[in-house]
Amino acid sequence: MSAIPLRNVAIIAHVDHGKTTLVDELLRQSGSFRAGELDKLRGGQHDLIMDSNPLERERGITILSKNCAVTYLAEGGGPTRINIVDTPGHADFGGEVERVLRMADGCLLLVDAFEGPMPQTKFVLGKALEAGLAPVVVVNKCDRPDADPDRVLGEVFDLLVDLGADDHALDFPIVYASAREGWASSAWPRPEAATDLRPVFEAIVKHVPQPKSDASAPLQMLVTTLDYSDYTGRIGIGRVFAGTIKRGQTVALLKRDGSRRDARVVNLQRFEALGRLDAEAVTAGDLCAVPGLEGVDIGDTLADPANPKALPTVSIDEPTITMTFRVNDSPFAGKEGKFVTTRQIRDRLNKELERDVALRVTPGPGPEENTVAGRGILHLGILLETMRREGFELSVGRPHVILKEINGRDHEPVEELVIDAPQDAVGAVMELVGGRKGELIKMEPRGAGTMHMSFRITSRALIGLRSRILTATQGEAIMHHRFDRFEPVTGDRLGRQAGVLIAIETGQVTAYAVENLADRGVLFVKPGDPVYVGQIVGEHSRDNDLTVNITREKQLTNVRNANKEATVSLKAPRQITLESALEYVEEDELVEITPGAVRLRKRLLDEGARRRADRQSRDREAAGAR
Repeated sequence: MSAIPLRNVAIIAHVDHGKTTLVDELLRQSGSFRAGELDKLRGGQHDLIMDSNPLERERGITILSKNCAVTYLAEGGGPTRINIVDTPGHADFGGEVERVLRMADGCLLLVDAFEGPMPQTKFVLGKALEAGLAPVVVVNKCDRPDADPDRVLGEVFDLLVDLGADDHALDFPIVYASAREGWASSAWPRPEAATDLRPVFEAIVKHVPQPKSDASAPLQMLVTTLDYSDYTGRIGIGRVFAGTIKRGQTVALLKRDGSRRDARVVNLQRFEALGRLDAEAVTAGDLCAVPGLEGVDIGDTLADPANPKALPTVSIDEPTITMTFRVNDSPFAGKEGKFVTTRQIRDRLNKELERDVALRVTPGPGPEENTVAGRGILHLGILLETMRREGFELSVGRPHVILKEINGRDHEPVEELVIDAPQDAVGAVMELVGGRKGELIKMEPRGAGTMHMSFRITSRALIGLRSRILTATQGEAIMHHRFDRFEPVTGDRLGRQAGVLIAIETGQVTAYAVENLADRGVLFVKPGDPVYVGQIVGEHSRDNDLTVNITREKQLTNVRNANKEATVSLKAPRQITLESALEYVEEDELVEITPGAVRLRKRLLDEGARRRADRQSRDREAAGAR
């Protein structure tokens, strides 16, 4: 039971603005660890301990929200216990942000000292204001040579006005910081005395309100996160809003559907540093974990059996993208994966539903298909990447935007797109976005040689745009987007303009065939790779599909070849990542995902079957036109 003052704070920001780096440094400077202990836990000099998921470490983004707790001892004052919640910055993981904000009483809004507020900043800040959290603004990365905190603060104020913030939120406290260098200051320029993050701790203690809860009231605890242990089963994590929860007591588990059943609190844990410690009781206002509660779900309430009152459930935005998950039926099926059947894939998706509240799974059009809806391609891409690392093998179809019927007419989501690109690449960016019916809203210089552009564009047009923007800008563009509103659907077809190269035989790719196909387009495979009939092996330089023999070998003769000793330089193939493959495929194509490879293929592997299907499709279109 906590006897010292308590603060619950969430750290929110746009992706890559330094949330997790700040939390790591707050942990280090809090004195909760011995010298060198954090570096040992990090597992490497450049790893962040809060990014515990392997995918988070590889991609450098936060995917899952996490909790930790530190005790801050103020100068000339007593200790204060601070529960810190690190949240994802990407809107695709907005389900994580929305539910954990219910656990906090205030938030630290991190903003890059050069980039300023970005689309995800607007998203997470809007969610915080809806939850009634007044922000403490931390201008991070003030060590950048191009930092401009004054401009950034003006943009933050304008953003708060646009979001309809009240006067209290507009009068936000400001902290200037460099989480990487481990210093913060309440004044700018940075005074020489600013050598640690004490101003951040002081801002939390001073401006984040203490939880207003009645420990003597009937118990009410909201479950906002789920964990799992092989020993205890499900672990419900959340905040006690009223009363006291004790080890061994009987509680009423109030489900989101209105049903109720009684359960016993076998064990109880509270957060301490990076872990959880057993506790006899946890009072109102604090965060805790309850292991061993069978059937507990996110949004459930643990209440007093004699006076059961459910808390408002967690409100989650609806999914925006849908994809079809199906069994892998390619000629290479079952060679790499351990879990390949429909039942295994469906069981894994149902398990994911227990943790991810923003996900939806329904039966697909075929007996071996499941329709999965999520918040974006990155959201579903992370799920697929996790599944393939667990040994699953499956194939997925082209992503589709979920339409919404308003006043009897279909509407599609429209997003705000922000692109920072070099000035010499602005023309290429404008051409690509304009070709997909994007509308330019604002364009202004941002630093030396960089242009900041804002567009309004449909979610449908964004599919496949990122890879083309990166190619046009030689990888120097920074692109972010967030949902803005719904608009009536237009009939514009926004698909891939180029055709593909399709393998006509099964075998291994040869250097001889790659050399001869070099001028036909860009290849996705290299010599030695196994391919099968119907697999997409490259992008055609024209707009039609072309079948090629990429396994062709050079015929040996007893006639000496004049250029026999010539050295041939082969072009490097285009690397196909999971997200780029999901954005690339068309309606008649699939992405094959196995633990060892990501391949593109046609739905119908046989060339004759594809021709018959094309002919039937044209006949139906002609009949419809008549």
